[in-house]
Order: sequence, then structure tokens, then C-alpha cells
Amino acid sequence: MSARSIGFRLPSASVVRSALSRRWAVGALPLVLGAIAVLVMGGVHAAGDGPVVGPRVPVIAVGSQAVGAGAVFDGSLQAVRQSVLSAQASGRIASLSVKAGDRVKAGQVLAVIDDRATQAGVAQAQAGLAQADANLGNAKAAYERARDLRAQGFLAQAAVDAALAQYKAAQAGTAAARAGQTQASVAQGFTRLTAPWDGWVLATHAEAGALAMPGAPVLTVYAPQPMRAVVHVPASMQALALSAQKVEIQLPGTDRWVAPASTSSVPAADPVSQTVEWRLNLSDADGAGQVPGRQTRVRFVGGNAQADRQRLVVPATAVLRRGELTGVYVVTAKGEGQAEGFALRAVRTGATHGEGVEVLAGLKAGDRVALDPVRAGLAGAQPAAK
Repeated sequence: MSARSIGFRLPSASVVRSALSRRWAVGALPLVLGAIAVLVMGGVHAAGDGPVVGPRVPVIAVGSQAVGAGAVFDGSLQAVRQSVLSAQASGRIASLSVKAGDRVKAGQVLAVIDDRATQAGVAQAQAGLAQADANLGNAKAAYERARDLRAQGFLAQAAVDAALAQYKAAQAGTAAARAGQTQASVAQGFTRLTAPWDGWVLATHAEAGALAMPGAPVLTVYAPQPMRAVVHVPASMQALALSAQKVEIQLPGTDRWVAPASTSSVPAADPVSQTVEWRLNLSDADGAGQVPGRQTRVRFVGGNAQADRQRLVVPATAVLRRGELTGVYVVTAKGEGQAEGFALRAVRTGATHGEGVEVLAGLKAGDRVALDPVRAGLAGAQPAAK
């Protein structure tokens, strides 16, 4: 900004030199510089002075309306197919080939427990089966010879019966050896933990080298589909939940409310928390991209609107949520003769009814609130003309 544009002229260099050459120049110089500073600041202020024009924001008057009976509860997402894989044999974990967050395929070996003892058992069972097969073959041949000799009259019937008994005993021994081999193979399988389905590793509960005991958890695996919302409804409100005409789930991270593909509840209340567990399965489209553990909300919408349930309701878009703050921008008058503006007011919200939200505290009937709280928070924002 030049000195000419703000309405004054700076002294020329000759004038300044003439003033400095005089005896009173030392006292006059601060006065000259101060006058220049005052003129410059005054010019800058004059150039920036003027009213700030802000956006025009549409508003709506808050009023009471009849709403239906219902309730909203916090819940969480859960995988329908989720398993904790535990060791079935004791021993040290020889290898753990996956970690939390890894994708796995059905049948993939995830962990191996030291299986030297079970390998020896399998080898022993195989040797026992081979020995039993050999005894069976020998007993069968002896019985057939005794039977032929008996037919020719060279052998007594008692000898044939004895050969037959030995043959049957050999058959039983072979069957026992084969069962022992199967048992050893099953025990060998207990030393390997495999994925029951295609999915993800949710958590690992042990590390390689740790001692595994039968029943001790090692891994948690889940399938990404299907997903369900789990909510615990107070036993005192179970009747309302059962009679609800509509049940909806809010997808985490969005404002979308969707209907579950199927619902079920445990036919008993928890004796400690006095709640009933509800499980609401999501459709494949709604459950896509969701992960277990995310918080969600479930609402049970009751019957028709009742006249005796009058509530202050504002559009959901008018509610501003910033961390722990929930509020709305209310139209306020700055003073007599001045334009109206907006002031942020904290409110306490209740249940959601379609596109509206109940306001339990912070507003009264007749208050006007901004429909766009983001624009209402800008400098100079004013309510739009009716």
C-alpha cells in the first residue's frame, strides 16, 4: 500500500535533511516519525474497515411432534463364524506361521506343536499293523490247510477248530492294530492347528516356543461374512423389543440405518446384568467391509405415534457432533437494530425417529436452529430470509 493511496504525502528528503541540520532536529524527529506511524495505521484501519458479510443459512423452528414408542441401545459388531483354536495335545509350539491381521485359507496349517512323540506313536502303530497282518496271513493259511486235511480224513475236527480260532484271533488282532494306527494318526493331527474356513486371524494368544496345553487358546480366526450386531437389551424393556414393528442397525462410521437380515434373542436373561442378548444378522451387502468389535447402535421402533408422547424433534442434519460436544446453532439477536446471528448451544439428544432426533434438553419450542451447522459457524453467518 503506497502513501499516496492512504491519503497523505511523505516529506521529501531535502526537508528531512534541513530539519536535521537545525538544533531542534533531535527533538522534532520522534514527533515526525510518530505522525507518520499514526497516519499509516489510520490509513490501514480505514482501508480494512467495513462489515463482514457471511453466508445465509436456512433455519427451522423447533416444535413438538408425536413420536412412536421405541428405544435405542449401543451394541457391537461380531462375526457369525468366529473360532478360538486351542491345542489338543501338550507340547511346545514348534512354529506359528501367522500373526494377527493375516488372511488364511480353509485347511491352512497355522501352528505346529512339537510332534516327535506322536510321530513315534504313528511309527509304532504302523509296525503293529504290519505284524498283525502277517499273523493274520499265517493263521488263514493254517486254517485252510487244516480244513483240506480234514476233508481228506487225515486230521481230527478238533485241530480244524483250533486253526479256525487262531484265524479269528488274528483277524481281531489286525482290526485292533488298524484302530491303533488310526488313533495314532488322529493324535498326530492334534499337533497341527488348521484354519476352519477362509478368513482372517483376529488375535494370537501364544508365541512360538511357548508350552501348549490341551484346551489352551492359541489363535482366534473369523470369517468376514456374515456379520451381525449384538446388543444387550435390559430385561425390563424386553417386551418393548419383542413388540417392535421395526428393528434397525446403524452401520459404524455412517448415518445409515439398515434392517437386519434376521433377528434372534437368547431366551433367558443374564442373572448379573439383567439383560437379554439380541443377535441381528446383517446382509452380505451391509456387512461388506465391516470388522468385528466396531461399535454400532440398534433401535427398536414401536407402534403408531401416540398423542401423549410429544417430543421436541430437530432434523438430524442440524445436530453438530464434535468429540464429546453435541449442539445446534440457534438464531440470536445481537442487539437492537442489528442483524441476527447464530450461537452454538449444547443439547442432550435422545432417540432417532426417521430423519429427526429427539432433543431432551437445551432447546424449547419456538427456537430457530440452523439446518447447516458448519456454515452457521462461519463468521458473519446470518439466517436466511423466510
